[in-house]
Amino acid sequence: MSLNGKTVLVLGGSSGIGFGVAKAAQDAGAKVTIASRSQEKIDAALDRLAAGAAGVTLDTGDAEALERFFGKNGPYDHIFCSASSTKVAAVRELPLEDAYASFNSKFWGAYRLARAAKIRDGGSLTFTSGFLSVRPKSGAAIQGAINAALEGLARGLALELAPVRVNCVSPGLIKTEMYDTLEGDGRKAMFDGAAEKLPVGQVGLPEHIALQALAFMQNPYMTGSTVFVEGGGALV
Repeated sequence: MSLNGKTVLVLGGSSGIGFGVAKAAQDAGAKVTIASRSQEKIDAALDRLAAGAAGVTLDTGDAEALERFFGKNGPYDHIFCSASSTKVAAVRELPLEDAYASFNSKFWGAYRLARAAKIRDGGSLTFTSGFLSVRPKSGAAIQGAINAALEGLARGLALELAPVRVNCVSPGLIKTEMYDTLEGDGRKAMFDGAAEKLPVGQVGLPEHIALQALAFMQNPYMTGSTVFVEGGGALV
């Protein structure tokens, strides 16, 4: 169950949750490769990781690129995917093009990855969904639907890809660079307000999600599971 010497590919590994997983896997002794659409972000992330990590530009929106990559690389012991780009708004306000693009990025990106990925028997593939799949929020129906679909995909793939194990980690609100664009005290106010409502009294960090991601990699008795790491957000 050790990750020492195991190969781990993290798509979306240049920032946020993905970077947290990449760092945790490397700290556990894995040989880590991070993937992102941006070479600039990859270079910046590699500067923050220990020596030995590798980076590759890769887009889950490009099926042919995924096929080419895995035709030359792998199999990997474990693959983690947090790569996606989505927009959120009320159904009657979100342009259909943006709704289609959001589903294409997060759900179909994971689907394309699953088709192409090379993973060793007994290894794992982990997706990142989100607790809106079970705790709907007005104005975010599209995000909840995407997350629920992704969790359903993981359960089906757990049967199709066995003995490779497939799971989902479902985060709540996580402090990442995604919120850095909020001006003034808006970011702090949002996080403080959310923390007050959560049973755990704090919002999440990428490290919290990484703990569960590594558990999926290391536990050979987990597949087809969705684990919510959301500080009790689905309860309030």
